[in-house]
Amino acid sequence: MRRLAPILFLLCLLASGTGAFAQRITDAGFKTLGYIKSDGTIQDSGYRVTGHFNDGGKVQDASFRVVGYVKDDGTVQDASFRVIGHINGDGKVQDSSFRVIGHIKDDGTIQDASFRVIGHAEGVQRKWAAYYFFFSR
Repeated sequence: MRRLAPILFLLCLLASGTGAFAQRITDAGFKTLGYIKSDGTIQDSGYRVTGHFNDGGKVQDASFRVVGYVKDDGTVQDASFRVIGHINGDGKVQDSSFRVIGHIKDDGTIQDASFRVIGHAEGVQRKWAAYYFFFSR
């Protein structure tokens, strides 16, 4: 029975729809907002697919329509390639006018411009956490 426990756990994760490598996105009170799977799939708290992050920086909605881009240099663009923001290597998130709109800490804590905690995205790539919290709404 001991050998079955890890297998049963894995099967439960797969059946839940999140997969074994999904990272949870939460609000400041740790209420689940959604999940980002290791393949870039974005799910809401009910495990419905709401979008996709692509390794090349493309952001797509649930129907795979392009809604934006995150370039290697941290530039964030909308679907028409207009710059809508910037994600700096130090975790500072800025709008298109370079005003600070938030911060992504190394531990996945998400803060607004006044350093108030607005969410958590532990284990999520900084650029995807920034896009999720500051540019997708």
